Amino acid sequence: MSDEKSIELHRQLRTVQDKYTYFLLAIAAAAVAYAIKLTTDSTLSFSMIPLGLAILGWGLSFFYGCRQLNYVSSTIYANYELIRVQKGEHPEAGSNPQIIAAASEGIRQAIESNSDKVSFFAKLQFRFLIAGSTLFLAWHIIEMALKSKGN
Repeated sequence: MSDEKSIELHRQLRTVQDKYTYFLLAIAAAAVAYAIKLTTDSTLSFSMIPLGLAILGWGLSFFYGCRQLNYVSSTIYANYELIRVQKGEHPEAGSNPQIIAAASEGIRQAIESNSDKVSFFAKLQFRFLIAGSTLFLAWHIIEMALKSKGN
């Protein structure tokens, strides 16, 4: 595969991954807003514990999605710096082959570490979103049961 095709494929992959992350962020934020709107006139009770936990789950999903995007950004910046070092254009590394090799290795390790964190935070983002949704459903069922009991 040519470098041009490889770069374009990578760009498309990055775009899809970013859209997915932003989509999950939007869902989490909307879920929190909906839960708050839904309970504006409610009184505090023990039956609301699952709802509070759902909001916590969605909040954590949002937090981990933001963390993921931070590490994506750091990884892209590290890739940029790696290219500059390897071309001998980085002001601190210069054109010294030994310094270039050492700096390149350090940057590669940082990229790998960042990539692992991106994957970890992506998993947490999704899992907390699902946990929040499950807890919201549990809260809704509890509320329905309490209302039918009162009738």
